[in-house]
Amino acid sequence: MHDESKNRSRSVVSDVLADGSLIELVYDPRLRKTSLTRYLNGQVITQPAIKLDDGDTLIPISAGNNLIRHEAVLLPSEPQEYGDEAALVKDIQAFIHRYVDLTDAFELIATHYILLSWVYDAFNELPYLRLRGDYGTGKTRALLIIGSIACKPFFASGASTVSPIFHTLNAFAGTLVFDEADFRMSDEKAELIKILNNGNVRGMPVLRTMINNKHEFNPAAFNVFGPKIVATRGVYDDRALESRFITEIMTGRRLRKDIPINLPDSWREQAQQIRNKLLMFRFRNRSKVRLEASYVDPKLEPRLNQVLVPLLSVISDKTVRIEIQERASAMQQTIVLDRGLSIEADILEALTALISDTSRTAIAIKSIAEAVAEKHAVEYSRPITPKYVGSLLRRRLNVAIYKSNGSYVVPTSEWPKIKDLCRRYGIDTETPSPC
Repeated sequence: MHDESKNRSRSVVSDVLADGSLIELVYDPRLRKTSLTRYLNGQVITQPAIKLDDGDTLIPISAGNNLIRHEAVLLPSEPQEYGDEAALVKDIQAFIHRYVDLTDAFELIATHYILLSWVYDAFNELPYLRLRGDYGTGKTRALLIIGSIACKPFFASGASTVSPIFHTLNAFAGTLVFDEADFRMSDEKAELIKILNNGNVRGMPVLRTMINNKHEFNPAAFNVFGPKIVATRGVYDDRALESRFITEIMTGRRLRKDIPINLPDSWREQAQQIRNKLLMFRFRNRSKVRLEASYVDPKLEPRLNQVLVPLLSVISDKTVRIEIQERASAMQQTIVLDRGLSIEADILEALTALISDTSRTAIAIKSIAEAVAEKHAVEYSRPITPKYVGSLLRRRLNVAIYKSNGSYVVPTSEWPKIKDLCRRYGIDTETPSPC
């Protein structure tokens, strides 16, 4: 958020002071000038610098900063009155609807995700928003419009190098808006996936090797926590990462007649006005928002609840909450279906059938492999060997295995764990427990 300097001045983007003051960086594009806006007890003061009681002076990042000057990071210009929350939600939704063709449900989700982005630092976990589809389906337009009104959006693409993304997220602590996030190069993928894997949970910085001016090894921790809006053509292999996204499938359907093919110049000014209103929303609501544990749905998996409850916590409209909860149920069904199509599911299914023989005290890995191969061998490009099956049981399913009379086996004492796994993979387990 800030850098210490010898004259006890520190540049600030956003801060919460000990007296409860909220400090935010603002930028006037006409004057090309940055300032700091301070909010305390309902009063707003904008200053070129803020002198603190401890002797420190807070100063804004310079308007000459390339990210600000070239609009790679977008900032509000001043706090602006918005009326009540319902009026603000209406303005946000109308802006998105004017320029982007989304399903009704996702339009509502995107609208409230914008609100979440402006108070995200009140939470410890966050969901991500994703637009997925082939080229020409409107992903980039949606990314541009939705991203332009998020909190301190930083625009990047698959052509961006890794280092400035880490540094920008660490410095501005805003919303990463990432186009073409499919990462075709392996090294690029490894680095940028770290941002997505670590960026939805507070307190999980990414460590990167740095060398100081004395050529000494000096690892640096980069804070990548924050909202993220991404566009991809495909899905990620990592199922855990996939579960962090609320996704809209862009099908390339015929564009609504009221949506302009080319964006008019006025859209930037409209986005600026909404960012200004959202800055005032942050000032008034940052200290009020709380995680609403009552919105946890026991029918959903913990990960889905973890990422969705913060979003539900900023939604005052019960109808919208129900829409999102219904979408969450569909997301869970998709997750279970995807698991059910995996080799792990086939192994569990075979294991469950074998364990139904209650006279057994253990199930041979060889028997499981033979059962899977007999039924599913043509579906996989590699042989279904006992070694491969044993490896998946141990490493992916965390099922205990031991050696008995020269063969590796699964003890039937693992049945409670196996039954829980079957539930996660959508496998019916009516077989009575052998234990």
